[in-house]
Amino acid sequence: MAGMAAAGRGRVSMQEHMAIDVSPGPIRPIHLISDYFPHFYHFTEPTLRTPDPRPPVTPTIRSAPQPQPDPGPEGDSDDSTALGTLEFTLLFDVDNSTLHCTAHRAKGLKPSASGSVDTFVKANLLPGAIKASQLRTRTVRGTRGPIWEETLTYHGFTLQDARCKTLRLCVCEDPRLRRRRRAPPLGELRVPLRKLVPNRARSFDVCLERRRLTKRPKSLDTAARGMSLYEEEAETEVPGEERGRILLSLCYSSQRGGLLVGVLRCAHLAPMDTNGYSDPFVRLLLHPNVGKKSKYKTSVHKKTLNPEFNEEFFYAGPREELAQKTLLVSVWDHDLGTADDFIGGVQLSSQASGEQQQHWRECLGRSDCRLELWHPLDGAPLQLRD
Repeated sequence: MAGMAAAGRGRVSMQEHMAIDVSPGPIRPIHLISDYFPHFYHFTEPTLRTPDPRPPVTPTIRSAPQPQPDPGPEGDSDDSTALGTLEFTLLFDVDNSTLHCTAHRAKGLKPSASGSVDTFVKANLLPGAIKASQLRTRTVRGTRGPIWEETLTYHGFTLQDARCKTLRLCVCEDPRLRRRRRAPPLGELRVPLRKLVPNRARSFDVCLERRRLTKRPKSLDTAARGMSLYEEEAETEVPGEERGRILLSLCYSSQRGGLLVGVLRCAHLAPMDTNGYSDPFVRLLLHPNVGKKSKYKTSVHKKTLNPEFNEEFFYAGPREELAQKTLLVSVWDHDLGTADDFIGGVQLSSQASGEQQQHWRECLGRSDCRLELWHPLDGAPLQLRD
């Protein structure tokens, strides 16, 4: 009975259990399951974390930081205004067949890695051979706002050129001053010349754009030649059959009794040498005619695609006799030690077509009247017509 009483006293009834003031004490963190089981990795050892008597601190949940792009230099962005602006004026003189481009100034040019800006303006007519139509201003040193006030003139520019050609202007850093080979332009822009009104000057203030790159044609076999897969878009322009043009003046002199032929200048000739230029000269032949008096040759101009000759030659004979003849004008590239390269030619006669025939007939139909006209050069060898 006493044992049962002791046992009864060891038991706690439900009523007594609910009446006990249980103080659980501080709440401790629950151990991780990994603390009780070893890690079967060769680089870790099983450890048992010691319970931290301090209350846990709930961590603040934060999103993972997103990678931020590396900001470029100040002002370097895709916005074309970051490259600066160019002020220039264009004038198409129809009477003299010339296109005048006056480069005034540039503003806010972005300096290169060297930190200095020594710039010039380079112009090209597209489509066409790059070297043939390339003109440039002088170099202005050490400023992001250069002032050139220089006019670049394209001779032999016709209405047909204005309809189909585009003027490309580039602001370039002088590689000779920076000791860099073919530095990329600081910026460029293109103006469709069909928007010009003849004999009316038009001023522009345009933002520069980045250089345009394009893939080379597959026919060039870039892998075999070791050339870059990409190049400037201007260099891929196909000149086609365009070989250049020549300005000729014809005048029948009644006092001297013969024909005066003036070779004034050539423009946009096709480059024939490896340096991208030619050493041009002009040959004249009046057919049929026997003897050296029917053949003439101008002087040679070195390393140019826009030579200015201003030389005049004389063919004696009555007007009726000259009307039955043919004048062959050919432009050549002079080479030392090898045969000269044919650049292009033009044939003037009463049997010719187009402006070649009109120019020939008008000069023989008038006396003492000098007629000047630009003629496109034909790349095919000249053949006499019966």
